[in-house]
Parts: sequence; C-alpha cells; structure tokens
Amino acid sequence: MFTGIVTAVGSIATVRPTQGGVRLHVNAPGLGLADGQIGESIAVNGVCLTAIAFSHDGFDADVSRETRRCTAGFEQGARVNLERALRLSDRLGGHLVSGHVDGVGRVVSVANAGDNRVFWFDAPPEVARYVAVKGSIAINGVSLTVNDVKATQFSVNIIPHTLAATNLGALAAGARVNLEADTVARYVERLNQFGQSGRAS
Repeated sequence: MFTGIVTAVGSIATVRPTQGGVRLHVNAPGLGLADGQIGESIAVNGVCLTAIAFSHDGFDADVSRETRRCTAGFEQGARVNLERALRLSDRLGGHLVSGHVDGVGRVVSVANAGDNRVFWFDAPPEVARYVAVKGSIAINGVSLTVNDVKATQFSVNIIPHTLAATNLGALAAGARVNLEADTVARYVERLNQFGQSGRAS
C-alpha cells in the first residue's frame, strides 16, 4: 500500500528479457534504500513491483508480460516516479494507493494556469466510471484531486512542487500514463451490485 506521495524520480537503466517478462534495473537516487529488504514493494510509476536485488544505485524488479501489457512507462531510459511502501507510522499525505494500475490513460491537453498547469486526460471507460469531481486518482503513482469530468475525460491542476518533484512536469499531449482509481469507488460499485436483495446483479 502507498500514499501517492512520490519521494524520488528515478530512471529505467536496463530492461532485460526473462522467461516470464522482463527484469528492470531502476536507478533510484534519493529513494533512501540503505535499509532496503529483498521482497519489499516499491511503486514505480504507480505500479507495485517487488525488489529482488539492491545495488549502490538502485534496485532490480521483475515485470510480467501481463503487467507490461496493461501499464506504460517501462522503456529503457524512461524517468519514473518512485515511492516505497507505506509504514503504519507514516502520515497519509495523499490517499490510499494499491499500486494495481486500472488502465492506461492519455494526455489530451496541457495549459498553464499561472505557475500551475492544468492537464486533461482521457481514461479508458472502465476507469473513467470511477472518476469523480473532487475525488482522488493516482496518475503515474501521484495522488491528485480531480477538478472536472466530461465523459471519459477529466482534468487535474498540478502545482509547481509536484511538477518539479515527479515526472508529470515532462508530460505533453499524447503521452501515456498509468491510472489507478480510488479504491473506495470500486467498493461502492460492488456494494451497489448487490443492492437491497443481497445478491449481485
């Protein structure tokens, strides 16, 4: 479990094929991995990956074919947002993020709003159904508040600190991003499916 508060921006140093997918080496300066443990979860662009090895400059993680199929941003050289797993003693500065990406969205437009930027994204219908005004969404692992919604598109306002501290500042129209809807919305939908009868519809 994560908070969507990115603590470092790293890069995909190498991508090596394996029998089940690929093995990444992620350069992770500033992530603070001195106490890293094999098997711990690290969010990479919002995708929960398991660290299988640590080195002086980062960590290795395996990515299955299925994960690569339904996510974006694991090409060699790509800049990635990084967050270590939430500890029970941590402040929950964003919202609860599982690291299980719901779908890949696309940047529709980017506009300056003073020193902020307003982004419009297009989400797959299966993700858009969970996006609500003033609700939370994770974009490349960054916890953000939805400003507006129109059909399958939604907008967010990103402040200068977030633009500088994540890879979102480099996004342009057409870029693909990992999206994770608020977990609460999925549970509400499931409860509604059962309705008053107690049976799923």
